[in-house]
Amino acid sequence: MRRFVISLGGNALGNTPEEQKALLEQVVVPIADLIAAGHEVVLVHGNGPQVGMINLAFADSSNTPEMPFPECGAMSQGYIGYHLQNALDNRLRAIEAHKTVATIVTQVVVDAKDPRFSAPSKPIGAFYDHETSLRLQAEKGYVMKEDSGRGYRRVVPSPLPVDVVEKAVINAALKAGHIVICAGGGGIPVIKRNQRYSGVAAVIDKDFASAKIAELVDADTLVILTAVEHVCIHFNTPNEQVLREVDSETMHAYLDAGHFGQGSMAPKVEACLSFISKANRTAVISSLDQAAAAFALKTGTQFKA
Repeated sequence: MRRFVISLGGNALGNTPEEQKALLEQVVVPIADLIAAGHEVVLVHGNGPQVGMINLAFADSSNTPEMPFPECGAMSQGYIGYHLQNALDNRLRAIEAHKTVATIVTQVVVDAKDPRFSAPSKPIGAFYDHETSLRLQAEKGYVMKEDSGRGYRRVVPSPLPVDVVEKAVINAALKAGHIVICAGGGGIPVIKRNQRYSGVAAVIDKDFASAKIAELVDADTLVILTAVEHVCIHFNTPNEQVLREVDSETMHAYLDAGHFGQGSMAPKVEACLSFISKANRTAVISSLDQAAAAFALKTGTQFKA
């Protein structure tokens, strides 16, 4: 029996509630099989498009108050968590695996002095023309940046996770034999001042959050499921090379050489390297449609210290 933390990428989720529910019915099949085989499972999911849509809905409304970004993150944790736990619970019942599933709205502690607060980089919400972006900067204090020729978007900081407020609850649920969904979208970023936690307008990378959760629950295996079956160097070139089993030293060298995109594969690789820094841990990056084989360590890029 192993303890898994599974990080679900955006391709596991839909652009509408109905699309998301339909997708998750398929996503949970190999996860339910893993649970039925006797393994412990913690699930972490993304929320990029969803939290942006929630934020935009309030921002564009003329008769509702604007919702602070931490609260938008909490809303996304709730509704995505509901869809995921509902789909997984239904699947577990169908295969007569008697486990309960719960979503824990999760606050993730970040360092107020993290230098990433001084360099907002995570785009959220809608695209705007230059004139509108200047108005939003002046009226709301947003930081706006041009995004790949498509217009201007609000960007927020992406600090690193330091701790998880609800870690004792998560561990207690696992000890009691339950399946946990937590740190959705990377968790709600909070900073601690004078023994109080306060939410901040930021987005924690969900793969870094997954690695932190895996560390705090003493997981054996971290599995990051994304759109590709393996990590590659020289990606999408004639010299593309698939990486199957890798060690820490090699992957740090590839990171330093710039083989992995900062907005895509680099955070996943860094999260895996962070997790395997302690002995007897395995991390895997693979595709959602190869999840069962990835859980069995039969495919994907496998990280070992």
